[in-house]
Amino acid sequence: MSNWERLVWNQRGLLWQGLTVTVEICLLAFALAIVGGLVLCLVRLHVRPLRPVAVALIEFFRATPIFVQLMWVNYVWPELFGWPNSFFTSGWVALGLQSSGYLAETFRAGIEAVPRGHREAGYSVGMSSFQVYRRIVLPETLLTVAPSIVNQFTVIVKSSTLVSVITVPDLMLQAMKLVNVWYEPIEVLTATAIIYIALVFLVSSAGKALADFHRRRFGLDSA
Repeated sequence: MSNWERLVWNQRGLLWQGLTVTVEICLLAFALAIVGGLVLCLVRLHVRPLRPVAVALIEFFRATPIFVQLMWVNYVWPELFGWPNSFFTSGWVALGLQSSGYLAETFRAGIEAVPRGHREAGYSVGMSSFQVYRRIVLPETLLTVAPSIVNQFTVIVKSSTLVSVITVPDLMLQAMKLVNVWYEPIEVLTATAIIYIALVFLVSSAGKALADFHRRRFGLDSA
């Protein structure tokens, strides 16, 4: 029996469990990053009294290393707020908060790049400010910043390996368990790296396909 069969194939159930946890954490973190980033961006642009708070949060999330944020959310928040109450929740919340800081700036750049004439055209046909934002500004912004959003998702996937330090049973933790049992890291860690590469490739390909579809739908395909 080869090492690959013994250490990787025969342990595929454990690795699959870890991959499932990794995917769940990444999806939850990405959803939080999108919502949090958009809220912070809109507050910064349009809610003047809260603008300093939004700017402070954005800079804090961007400037703090993900490892520090992970420790902060996992150990400090339960003492202060009584939440989160599980390592799993701490993992995706920390990942989502950091990415929300980056996406807030991404959204801001996209919104400010929408030509003024497009907004005025919406107002000229009787749209309210909310309708202009929902039907003109946000769609154009999302199309413009789609590559950056996909790139941030891949950052979340790669950063998710750090949740293993707080014993979240993700792919990385399961791989390290196998290494600590067999003391043969080459096959296990190589297989783990291949899985992460495949996951990032799938995310990038799906994001590009979705962005291209919407560009064609709105007649923005350069071809």
